[in-house]
Amino acid sequence: MGRTRNQKLIGLVVAVIITLVIGWWIGSDDSFQVGPIPGDEGPRVVVEVLNGTDIDGLARRVTRQLRLRGVDVVYFGSARPENRDTTQIYVRRGDGDEARRIQSLFGFGEIVSEPDSQLFLDVTIVLGNDAVSFAASVVN
Repeated sequence: MGRTRNQKLIGLVVAVIITLVIGWWIGSDDSFQVGPIPGDEGPRVVVEVLNGTDIDGLARRVTRQLRLRGVDVVYFGSARPENRDTTQIYVRRGDGDEARRIQSLFGFGEIVSEPDSQLFLDVTIVLGNDAVSFAASVVN
C-alpha cells in the first residue's frame, strides 16, 4: 500500500515537472507572439473579419494577409447575407486609432463608430467587394 502511494506521488511530481518544462519552452518561443503592424509603433490591433460579399473565402484570405502584417485576427467568418461594395471598419473600443491603422493598411474602407465593449475587440471589419484586390495576392 505504501509503495502505491509513493508511486502516485512520484508520478505527480514528474507530471508537474513536465508541465513546467513545456510551459517554459512554449513561453520562450517568440513565434507565438503577435507584434504591431510592421512600420507602426502602436500596440497590436485585435480584430474580427467578416465577409460581407458573396465571394467565397474572402474573409479567410484577408485574415491571412492581416496576420502576415501582425494584426491579431481572433475570428473570421460571414456577415449577414448581403453583397456590400464598400468595406466597413467598425470601431469597437478606443478612439478609432486602430481603425485608422487598418484603413491605412488596406488603402480603402469606411470607418464607422459603433462601440461594443462586450466584443473584446478593437475593430470589426465587414468586407466589401473593394477588398478583393487586397486579398488577391494571398495563395489559397
